[in-house]
Amino acid sequence: MKLNDEQQMLQDSVARLMADKGPVSRLRELRDSNNKKGYDEPLWNAMVEAGLTGIVVPEEHGGIGFGLVGAGLVAREIGRNLSVTPFFSTSVLAATALATGGSDEQRQQWLPKIAEGRAIVALAVDEGAKHRPDNLKATVEGGTLNGDKVLVLDGHVADLLLVAAGQGDQAALYLVDPKAEGVSIERTVMADNRNAARISFKNVAAEPMANGTGALQAALRAGRAVLAAELSGLSKEVFERTLGYLKERKQFGRLIGTFQALQHRAAQLSADVAMSEALALQALDACDGNADDADIQVFAAKAKAARVALLAGQEGVQMHGGIGMTDEFDIGFFLKRARAGGETLGDANYCADRFATLGGY
Repeated sequence: MKLNDEQQMLQDSVARLMADKGPVSRLRELRDSNNKKGYDEPLWNAMVEAGLTGIVVPEEHGGIGFGLVGAGLVAREIGRNLSVTPFFSTSVLAATALATGGSDEQRQQWLPKIAEGRAIVALAVDEGAKHRPDNLKATVEGGTLNGDKVLVLDGHVADLLLVAAGQGDQAALYLVDPKAEGVSIERTVMADNRNAARISFKNVAAEPMANGTGALQAALRAGRAVLAAELSGLSKEVFERTLGYLKERKQFGRLIGTFQALQHRAAQLSADVAMSEALALQALDACDGNADDADIQVFAAKAKAARVALLAGQEGVQMHGGIGMTDEFDIGFFLKRARAGGETLGDANYCADRFATLGGY
């Protein structure tokens, strides 16, 4: 897929914004200061001003309606800089869910708030260490929700929770007030220093969506596609940093980039990064066009992106040698994010299995 002029302009402007306002050094500062909110507020405010928070929100609800390709371009630069914001949880997952399956009243109430940066919304799906959306234990009976959720991204700062409940094809999303009686929220920090939360629901009032099942499916598909784009950006950044190091570091009186074994590994990684990026953009475009094979393309992209990001991180750390293992060097942050991002909404094995199943294998 080739970017059009508007998409290229978006990518260039976002690249400048993230490099200026949300570099890796900001992640380190947030971690070391034990920031209570856990995300970069100045960067988030800058994204609001740039209209990025409403990138998938339809124009009639105050967004710019740039679609998932646009969201993926933003995510790719987030991946390159390890920028920490509620963009994924709120502007991608929640905005997609509400735009797809929310009632007119729900869309009118929440989508403008998302577009204007006045609300953070979290999607609560997972109930265990692994992503299993077809085997949920949370239930809603008579408008009352019971269950437990883990790994709820930005859950501890959310103004609204979209909670998945039900079994298999009957699972749907419900709107829940995080301050309602019976909701218990515990902030957790993942290996990549990003926010998540454990949330317990005991006899909590839950508001159904007009099409909660469709909303859940759309949110998960969009999330996996955008994550693939973020991970492809991460992989590219790690590759470029590693390649630069190979051209500078000397060992035995020679640049280590002249060693054939490292050249072969760098060449293989370069090809994998390019393929990951191409698959991600293709999947995002398929989602925007509602292509018949959009789901299978998304699973292929997420599986590839997760594996390549992990490989890039491992190769980056190893090729940097001893300094790559130290906390004072940034390369390790990318490996941690590759690990956590690769697991989110289904790891490489889960996505590969779904790809194979949809392909009739």
